[in-house]
Amino acid sequence: MDCSVCTTMPLILRPPRNTICGACYEGARSIINMMNKLESDETVDNPNPSPPSPYHNSSKSLSAFKRWYTQQLDQMNEHKHQVAFLESFVEAFREQTHTDITVTPGSNGPPIPSHKAVLATRSEVFKNMLDSDECKSAPTNNITIPELNYEELESLLEFLYRGNLGPEKLGKHVFALSLAADKYGIAYLQKQCEQNMLNSLSISNALDVLEIADTCSNQKLKDIAMKFLVENIQEIVLSSRYEVFVHRSPHLTVQLSRESFKVVNIK
Repeated sequence: MDCSVCTTMPLILRPPRNTICGACYEGARSIINMMNKLESDETVDNPNPSPPSPYHNSSKSLSAFKRWYTQQLDQMNEHKHQVAFLESFVEAFREQTHTDITVTPGSNGPPIPSHKAVLATRSEVFKNMLDSDECKSAPTNNITIPELNYEELESLLEFLYRGNLGPEKLGKHVFALSLAADKYGIAYLQKQCEQNMLNSLSISNALDVLEIADTCSNQKLKDIAMKFLVENIQEIVLSSRYEVFVHRSPHLTVQLSRESFKVVNIK
């Protein structure tokens, strides 16, 4: 069938010249559905959404796609400008510009100069530590994060300033950062760590992920890790990590054994 969309020479088509093939029809419908879904998701996620576009309706045509796509590009470019603007905080951290507090890691690592305002706005726990009133002594110019070593603390601070970490650095310190995010109430970092652990879940780290999820009361992550372990229980039990896990987390060992027996009984 002649198609007025995907043919290489539409001008020589026989009348009528507005017919399209099945593939182009499905592609057009997919584009329209995608536009509607993205705009609907934006309305749900945004408590104060902007008024709907004049072409936002169930009969939206492909003629609106160019305009919609241009708007999306403009928003992406605006977001890039905002990110570039916020990079000045990262530079202030790197250059130690007007720092007013030091953060000391555990294991006698050297302190890292930082800014109270950044710590207080990123974590309610840090804010409470730094606040002073009539009932509390004035805050010191140093706080200690005993559960993190120097590299882990540096990564934590970089995340607080930047809002993200490179995948390699996040993956290297994900367990320590997840625990720190839970302790100091940094929800966005918790989410990033959770996603990293889900994406990298494997035989070699599943037991560690289960322990982290249990410690941080992350039920979603715990359920996924437990399911993965049960599905690979034979390989897990024969690994050298399992013996260490049994001694370190007996309650999780019991839970894992029970879940495994449930699967065996079902089979």
